[in-house]
Formats: sequence, C-alpha cells, structure tokens
Amino acid sequence: MNVRTVLGRFPAGGPRGSWPAEELAHAARLEGQQAEVVMDIATDMFLVIVRGADTAATASA
Repeated sequence: MNVRTVLGRFPAGGPRGSWPAEELAHAARLEGQQAEVVMDIATDMFLVIVRGADTAATASA
C-alpha cells in the first residue's frame, strides 16, 4: 500500500510566476523531509507530499 502525507494543496491555475507548491516542498526538504510535488489530475491541484509517512493526515494512493 502506498501511503503519503499531503503537506499542501495548490490550484494548478495559480498566478503566473508563482510556484507555491515548489516553494513549500523546498522548505520541507530544508527541514529534512523528502517532499515532492505531484499533480492530482482529478482535482486539478498540485500536491506537496511525503511518501511513506504514517501520520493522521495521510491519504492512501
């Protein structure tokens, strides 16, 4: 089972030149988390996730 923690959700149609998902993922990586940005096509959102995390805020993929 793939388990992931979603750290943040951002609309794909954000302002031009703005990369809030990438900025959050970068900040999380600086704190030692292996964060990455993925696209959720069904909701048209960018998700910042950490794979394999096991916390209350997890979503099964």
